[in-house]
Amino acid sequence: MSTPPLGLLLDVDGPVASPETRTVAPALLEDLRRLLGAGIPVVLNTGRSVDFVEGQVLGPLVDRGLPAGARLHAVCEKGGLWTTAGAGEVHLDAELAVPAVCHAVLGELLDGGYQDAMFVDTGKRTMATVEARTDVPASHYAERQRAFDADLAERLSAAGVGVVLGGRSFPDAAGRRPWRIDPSVIATDVESVRAGKALGARRALELLRADGPLPRVWHTVGDSRSDYAMADHLHGSGFDVTHVDVGPQPPLSRPFPVRTVPGADYDAAGRAHLRELADRLT
Repeated sequence: MSTPPLGLLLDVDGPVASPETRTVAPALLEDLRRLLGAGIPVVLNTGRSVDFVEGQVLGPLVDRGLPAGARLHAVCEKGGLWTTAGAGEVHLDAELAVPAVCHAVLGELLDGGYQDAMFVDTGKRTMATVEARTDVPASHYAERQRAFDADLAERLSAAGVGVVLGGRSFPDAAGRRPWRIDPSVIATDVESVRAGKALGARRALELLRADGPLPRVWHTVGDSRSDYAMADHLHGSGFDVTHVDVGPQPPLSRPFPVRTVPGADYDAAGRAHLRELADRLT
């Protein structure tokens, strides 16, 4: 097996799945299939549950028929779980699993009045997550999310769970803060402070080392500031990486190329970038 000309590390929400509908365009799936057929390894590096990724990306690609030799993996819950398309086996890092009380507190808060804006993602196995409802305006969710996150931090702290939320710290009785409250545009996660896109990138490299040569050149694609950690990890490991920022904010400065897609963001930009790569490499 020859060294692939490119490797792809893709966030899911934003670049692949619409943040509004939470669905994936069939045309994008077809371009991923074309790239896999050209020998391009693809790893989804996401905070999403493995159930969501299987349902929206891996399953539909397997149903369409994966090309022979396709190298397609998913690292979910920011490094907490990982799987290979078509393999049917999910690996879990139990050390990253949040305490059961985190799930209980999320349920109590929603029962206490936050159901107007969000719901609990029951598919998570190492994280505890609430997600924005798709039938309410984004502005309403953002407002309710700010109040929810503050209440969540206070409730977890009162339950003896050491957490951080942005610049605020809520240590446990031993002074530890092993868990993080991490808000995004469509969700709030309670997660291990060890979890993140850099851990996902490390797991992605481990998965690809096990099934063939590693590419020397990479594109990472994401819509949030935290997604830069994928490219940071690859760059720090000596790879040639370009980060494609499909979010609405101005791109960050990095010691490697950072690209945007003029006139588009989120999944429209993700589709445009993958189509450009598929047209060039297949």
